[in-house]
Amino acid sequence: MSVILPETIPTLRPVHAVAIFAVSWVLVTVVQRARRYLKATNLRGPPRQNFLFGFQKDLNESKDPGALYEQWAQDYGSVYRLPSALGNSKVVLCDPKAIAHFYARESFTYVLTPLNKVFSDMLLGKGSLLGSEGEVHRRLRKSLTPAFSIAAIRKLTSVFYDSAYKTKAAWDLILESNPDGAIIEVQQWMNHISLDTIGIAGFSHDFGSLDGKHADVTEVFDSFSSAKPSPIFGVLVSLAPVFPWLVRLPNPRTKLIQKLNASMGDISNQLLARTRKEKEGGVTGIHEEKSIIGLLLKAENAGSELHLSQEEVLAQMKVLLLAGYETTSISMTWALLELSRDQAAQEKLREELIQLGGADPTWDQLTSGLPYLDAVVHEVLRLHPPITEMNRLAADDDVLPLSEPIQTTSGQLIDRISVAKGTVLLVPMHSVNRSSALWGSDAKDFKPERWIHEDGISEKAKEIQGHRHLLTFVDGPRTCLGKGFAVAEFKAVLSVLIKNFSFELRDGPETKIDLARGVLPRPKIEGEDGCMVPLRVRRLD
Repeated sequence: MSVILPETIPTLRPVHAVAIFAVSWVLVTVVQRARRYLKATNLRGPPRQNFLFGFQKDLNESKDPGALYEQWAQDYGSVYRLPSALGNSKVVLCDPKAIAHFYARESFTYVLTPLNKVFSDMLLGKGSLLGSEGEVHRRLRKSLTPAFSIAAIRKLTSVFYDSAYKTKAAWDLILESNPDGAIIEVQQWMNHISLDTIGIAGFSHDFGSLDGKHADVTEVFDSFSSAKPSPIFGVLVSLAPVFPWLVRLPNPRTKLIQKLNASMGDISNQLLARTRKEKEGGVTGIHEEKSIIGLLLKAENAGSELHLSQEEVLAQMKVLLLAGYETTSISMTWALLELSRDQAAQEKLREELIQLGGADPTWDQLTSGLPYLDAVVHEVLRLHPPITEMNRLAADDDVLPLSEPIQTTSGQLIDRISVAKGTVLLVPMHSVNRSSALWGSDAKDFKPERWIHEDGISEKAKEIQGHRHLLTFVDGPRTCLGKGFAVAEFKAVLSVLIKNFSFELRDGPETKIDLARGVLPRPKIEGEDGCMVPLRVRRLD
C-alpha cells in the first residue's frame, strides 16, 4: 500500500484560487441573470456605454444626479432599467403607485443590498435600526417608538428653543461690534445646534458645542466634507455594488468612517455608563421617562419583552447621534440659504412670526398655527432631502402596479411590472421630489406658496404617499422614526433666527451653491473650502 506524503499533496496556488473564484462568480452571475431575464418585465432604459461602470460613475461624479434620473424617466418611462457595474442593471422607480407598493413591502420583500449592510456595519456596528431587516427591525423600531410620540416631542420644545437662543446670544455678541452686519459661517452653527439638541433631548447630555466646547464627533463629520476623494476611491465606490468588500479596503475615506464609528461609540459608551450609574444611585431625570436613553436601558433589561443586547443598544445610540446631527443641520442650512436667495420669502416669514408679539410659537402654533413657516420648512425638505436615493434588493419575485402605463422594449403598453428575485431597485427621492411631471413646471423653484394655495400641489404629486407627499422621510415600515422630532426642531430654530436676524448671500444673489461630499451631501458656497456657508447676518431691532 502506497503512502501519500504531505509534501506530495498538490497545493492550490493563489492564481488558481483567483481563477476558480472568477469562474464560479461568472457562472452564478449568468444563472441569476438568466432567471431574472425570464421572470422580469423587459424594461426600456438608456443604452449601456460602459460595461465596467454602467452609469454608476457618471452618477457618483454628477453635481445633480436627480436631473439625470428625471431625464431618463422622461425618455424611457416612469419605471426603467439603468445599466450598472459589470453588466448588471437596476430598476429605477419614479412612478408614485410603484413607489408606494415598494415602500409598503420594504424590510421583507425588499431588503438591504449587501453594500447597504457592509456600509451600515462599518459606520454603526452590527445591530442598528438602519442595518436590520424583518422582525429584528420591527423589534428595534418598537423599542424606540415611544420616544418620538407627539407627547414626547411636545415636552422637548423648550430644548429646541434653548439651543436656538444660545445661538442668538453668541451672534448678538459678534454683531455688537458690527452694527452693519457680520459674515457668519452658518453651517457650523447649525451643526452645533443639532448636536447639542440631540444630546440633551435624547441622552440628557449637553455636549456644550454652542458654548465653544470641543466635540470629537463634529471634527470627524467635518473631515468628510474637507477630504477630497481620490480617483481610486471613485472606482471602488462604482464597483462596490457588485463587490461590497471593496469599500473595506484601506483608503482615507474608510479610515474616516472607522474614526467616526469609534467616536460615536466612545460617546455612546460614556453616556450609557453614566446613565446606568445614575439609575443605580436613584437619580431621576428625563432619561428615566420616555427619553431615548431611558427606553434603551429599559429594553436592555433581560426581562423586557423587547430585549436588546448591549451591542444593539449602542448601535441605536449611534444611529440617533448620526441622524439627529447630520440630517437636521443640513436642512436648517439649506433653509437659511434659500431664504437668503429669496428675500421676499424671508420677509414674509418674518412678518408671520412678528404677529406673535415677543413670544415664541407654542407647540400647537409650531404644528398647525403658522402656515408660512410650515410651507418654508416643507419646501426646503422637498427640494433638498438629506438622503437623495435608496437602493434595495428584491428578496422574492413581485409585481408592482403603475399609476400610468409604460412601454416595454417590445413596444407593449403595460400597467404593472414583474420584478425577479435578486433585482436591485432604486428610488431617487431627490428626483421624484423635484419632478416636473409630478410637481409642475416650477418644480425646481423654491416656492413656499405651493403649500398654502389649494391648487399649489398637483393631483399627480398627491399620489406620493410619503409625509406631505414627499419622499424625504421615505414611507412604509422604514419611514423615518424621528420625522416629527426633526420638523419640530427645524421650525423652532428657524422661527428664532428669522425673527431676530436678517440673512443675505455674502457675494450677492447670483452666488452659486455647490455640494460637498460628506457623510451626506452638504451645501457649500462655490469656491469655499470644505462645506462652508458664509452669510451676511444683521441683527434686527
